[in-house]
Amino acid sequence: MPSRPTATGNLWLARVLWDIGAVQFGDFNIGHTRHSPVYVNLRLLVSNPPALRRVARVIKEETQAYLSMMKPHIAPFSRVAGVPFGGLHLATAFSLLTGVPLIYLHPTHDGQGHVIEGSYVAGQTVVIIDDLITGGTSVVETAQHLREAGLQVHDAIVLLDRNQGGRERLRKYGIHLVPLLQLETLLNYLMSSGKIEEQWYRRSIEYLRDGSRPGAEG
Repeated sequence: MPSRPTATGNLWLARVLWDIGAVQFGDFNIGHTRHSPVYVNLRLLVSNPPALRRVARVIKEETQAYLSMMKPHIAPFSRVAGVPFGGLHLATAFSLLTGVPLIYLHPTHDGQGHVIEGSYVAGQTVVIIDDLITGGTSVVETAQHLREAGLQVHDAIVLLDRNQGGRERLRKYGIHLVPLLQLETLLNYLMSSGKIEEQWYRRSIEYLRDGSRPGAEG
């Protein structure tokens, strides 16, 4: 029986993100997140086709491993939904690799709602893909719109979990989170390999473990 995938074994992704300049340290205000000492720009993956292709392949392999277990850890799905805009290119790459049809939310012309682009049938199960998760707002809102259209959502796959409450919030909405990499794991890798100074490592870890920090959208 395949072993259960974990978000601690994808250090190749940590290396790639560092090599393409996606990991930055400083003082960042992102969404509702204030004064974060670390910022990870996963959108840079679109300019690295080999890395993007590998990400899609790993998502495919991990979903297959989860589904093949005696007690599957994700629900079988027939559609993949990318969260605009960070998750849309990832979901597209996954769709091209696996043949699973893609759908996504698009704002209406008046900006008062959303429409679902792509073909689907009410009752189908959708897996959501996003680039990262902080507080979980984007994934939850996407799931709610999909459910309102009669689709079922049980699982969300993200490249990076910022370890700031997103998993717990998704659980409240009946969504199981599957991250490829944890931000704390990324930071541990960068510190142990001598790529960052200890001050940035300590500041980032303290920030993540400070429960008083507000969660951001994402």
